[in-house]
Order: sequence, then structure tokens, then C-alpha cells
Amino acid sequence: MPRYFIQTYGCQMNVRDSEIIAGQLEALGYQAASTEAEADLIVVNTCAVRGTAEDHAFGYIGALKQRKDERSDLRLLVAGCMVQEPNTVAWLRRYAPHVDVVVGTHNLHRLPELLREAEERQEMLVEVWKEPGDVVEHLPSRRPEGVQAFVNIIYGCDKFCTFCIVPFTRGKERSREPKHIVREVEALVEAGYQDITLLGQNVNSYGHDLNPPTDLADLLASLERVEGVRWLRFTTSHPRDFSQKLIDTIAASDKISHQIHLPVQSGANTILKRMNRKYTREQYLDLVERIRQAIPDVTLTTDIIVGFPGESEGEFAETLSLVEAVRYDSAFTFLYSARAGTPAARWESRDPVPESVKRERLNRLMELQYQISWENNQRWVGKTVLAVVEGVSKKNEAMWTARTQHNKVVLLPRQAELSLLHRFVPVKVTEAKTFYLVGEQAGEPLPSPASPMRRALPVL
Repeated sequence: MPRYFIQTYGCQMNVRDSEIIAGQLEALGYQAASTEAEADLIVVNTCAVRGTAEDHAFGYIGALKQRKDERSDLRLLVAGCMVQEPNTVAWLRRYAPHVDVVVGTHNLHRLPELLREAEERQEMLVEVWKEPGDVVEHLPSRRPEGVQAFVNIIYGCDKFCTFCIVPFTRGKERSREPKHIVREVEALVEAGYQDITLLGQNVNSYGHDLNPPTDLADLLASLERVEGVRWLRFTTSHPRDFSQKLIDTIAASDKISHQIHLPVQSGANTILKRMNRKYTREQYLDLVERIRQAIPDVTLTTDIIVGFPGESEGEFAETLSLVEAVRYDSAFTFLYSARAGTPAARWESRDPVPESVKRERLNRLMELQYQISWENNQRWVGKTVLAVVEGVSKKNEAMWTARTQHNKVVLLPRQAELSLLHRFVPVKVTEAKTFYLVGEQAGEPLPSPASPMRRALPVL
């Protein structure tokens, strides 16, 4: 049987796309390869959100030429957000003619037909739709072993933040019908999955484009009723669309995670306005206050961009003061990366923040956030929490890596005679570090669901 290997860059949406690519390939008779050296088909699923991700993808694609030279029958396919950028296809034609197929984000369901067509061609096959069509349901999917699964609920984004390329690479917002999402989650539960994460570029916009309209709160309420679902998570949220109804739904639930990712991007109103975020610092802090009043044990995480074009020292100081006020459990912090075709990219050419200033500010921000993260983690010491074991720690093979409902990473000792992999285990937290907790098993793992069909077929 032919073998495939997928190299994925970027966010969880890209990871989910790679699962769908894998499902389609397995439906064609392919098997997964452990390494690219074993593969007959190599897929590069790209990301365009930041320049570093693009650089890594370009470098990897270029390096594959040597492997293609060694094996003339090897097939190379490039997909993902970078493909939707016009300059990428031009680059591939000029510098990577060894690529066989290029497919965009809007027509991923056409992958089988494109691979068959490519077999009959002697040149690169490019099919990139400029506009998305209707949501395509019931594509085969190959999810990894375990009890955790991603489920797409909405595609695209209509917010057009001035720094962001996503509306151009993923298209307008398109919500999936609730009935299809519920059926997918029911199928996942039957296959043994219990920890479900709902995905979208902006999950808080879910349902506004359906007829009749619905929202994320109603969808979560429906999924809560699916027997066998243990935990529900969702990402990513936009502060502008985070409703009080959603807050109340989370607060009333024992299944919906009390961890909320709430990207702020900047603490200065002047920068927020130029970013087109459509909320103010004061509105954001009010939202945080309402969330904390309703969900006292909530863990909050965020995204912050440092060095947005024209950002002054005073405006950066406002970001620091907001971080001190909110006290996030963790923050994903980034140097501003210009994305061609966005308004902010034009501003960057006229009013850039010097690279040295960006990095100095980023260091100050990380130093502040690391201290807050360490202090916040101390409140977990002595508590017993339920955590799902995700695998062996990459840094210490004597430890398991587990994740709590609050999305806290916990390390706990492995016992050679007992495998806890993919089990839900009570853990007593004994120590808190900046980025993770340390604990010990505090009881028997919860019973695993019995499922004779588990992993027998790709899960839809």
C-alpha cells in the first residue's frame, strides 16, 4: 500500500485539516508513514498567520527537492493558508517546480480528484479557489488515538483586523448546521472520544449566518446532552462577540471547560482602534470582570502583539498595565509580523517599530507574564483535580503529561506496571511551576468506555 506523510504548520484548524487530508488519503488506499523517508506522498499543510511559519514551510518545501531527486515516483502536495496568497503559487512555480499538486483551503474536498489528475500530468497541478463554496460535510477523517478530538463548527472570519491575513486565506464566515455537529460528536463518543474541542477562527460568531440563526451557547447546550461527552472546550474567541448568555451557559455547566482563550492583542485603545478590534480596553476589562464574577475559578489566556506599526512606549505601557490588571494564566506573545495585503503591512513600511525595541518590549512583557503565571499556578497546589493523560512527557520519560479541564498541564510519575495513557485520572497537585503543574495519582482512573468499533474506521 502507498504511504503518506503530513507536515503540519499552524493552528488547530490546520491540524484538523490534516486529519481530513489523512482520511481522504486512507479512503484512497494510503497508509500513514512514520517518517517522510518512508512516504510515497508528502503533504505540506502551511500556515500564513506569521512570517516565521511561512519561512519554515518554504524551507521545508525547498529541502524536499533532494528527496524528490532521489525518488522520481515520490509525490509532493502543498496545501493550507499560504496557498491562498497569490505570491505563494508564483514562488512555488519558480523555486519549487518539484511540487506536484497545490490545493487551497476552500477546495480541500477535491483532493482525491486532484491526485488522480496529477498522475496524468507532467507539470505542477494548481487548483486554488478564490472564494469558498458551501460547507462540505461527511468527509472522511483520520483522528489520532486517544480520547481528545477537534470538531470544526465555523470556517472563515469576517472581522478584518488590520494585521490579520485569515479573512483572505480562509474566506467569509460559514457555520455548520447544528445537526451535523451533534451527529459528529455522537459518532466521536461512540468511537471512545470524550474530550471535545470546538474550533473556529471566531467561534463566538457561530450560527449568525444560519437560517434560523443560532449561537455558540445553544450549540454547547445541545452538545452537553450527548451522552458520553465528558468535557467540552472551544477556541478561539473574539472579545467583541462574547455574550453574557455564553458566560452564563459556561457557568452553569460541569462539562464546558472553565478555561477561556480571550485574545486582547493590545491594552491601548489607540492601537485597538488601528487594529480594527472594535472594542475598547474598558469594554474588554468589563467582559473579564463579568466572566470572573460568573465563573470564579476561570483560567484566562490571551494573545498579545508587540510592536504593532507606530506603537509608542506609552501604548506598550498600557498593554503591561492591562496584563497586570487581568492576570492571565498564560499569554501567547508575538512580535508584529507584516502580512502582505493587510492595511497594517502598509503602515509598517511607513512607521515601523525598530526590531530592537520590539524585542526589548517583548522581553519585558514575557517577564511580567511569567511571574503572574507562576503566581497563579500556586493556587492549585494541594488541590485534587481530574486530568486526561495525553502521553509521555517529551522532556522526562519518567513522567506522564496530562491536561485538566482548566487546560492546565500536569506532570505525574509513570509506573511501569500501569499505563494511564488516554485515561482520566484524579491527580493531587504537589508543586507548581511557571508553565505546568506537578502532581501524583490520587485515585483510580475513571472507567474507559467500551466500544468494539473503536478506531476500526475513519471517524466522520
